[in-house]
Amino acid sequence: MKTSRAFTLIELLVAIAVIAILAGLLLSVLGRAKASAQTLSCRNNLRQWGQATLFFVADNKDFLPKDGTPNGTSVNEGWYIDLPRSLGLPTYHEMPWRTNADIDPGHCIWICPANPRRSNGNNLFHYCLNEHVNDTGTNNRQTRMVSIRQPSATVWLFDNGKTNGVAQQNNVHTCLHSRGAQFVFLDGHAARFRNTEYWNFTTGKGITNNPELVWIP
Repeated sequence: MKTSRAFTLIELLVAIAVIAILAGLLLSVLGRAKASAQTLSCRNNLRQWGQATLFFVADNKDFLPKDGTPNGTSVNEGWYIDLPRSLGLPTYHEMPWRTNADIDPGHCIWICPANPRRSNGNNLFHYCLNEHVNDTGTNNRQTRMVSIRQPSATVWLFDNGKTNGVAQQNNVHTCLHSRGAQFVFLDGHAARFRNTEYWNFTTGKGITNNPELVWIP
């Protein structure tokens, strides 16, 4: 009668090591797949905001929407009021998660799935509008699309690294989407850029000399 041979300690350790390596590889693949899905979802959000902008321009004699207040307090006009209306969606002020971090925002056009930030009690903007397009401060005005010389390179909305819904190049997120961020431009297309293409890590500020990312048209 034959007897079964038990695993030696070395064989058992080798088997455990192989399983651990395979598990690590599987987790890495799953992690990359999740990141890729989040990037695609975020880019689709920005494309929808870009499409909403083109709808608004077509319906408003070539004028772009006004900025709105940076902290999101505008209720009658501003990008976060006018653009969702162009898509037939509720406005920012109708979103309960904007002031309550306990409310899950779910999957929606306002939320980048790669960004874990939730409301600070006052607002929640995962996407930020480039304040330079309509000028800033006392010069803030509603701009005509026809006045933008490079709409395909002019930044309109971008992944927000801070809290305001209207800001500038120093507010871009630097560590989303494989160490980068995504932008939508005034022609409606969206694209991802590496953080070194828009951020100076020595000064801790956004750069404005990349011809593919025009901040001040």
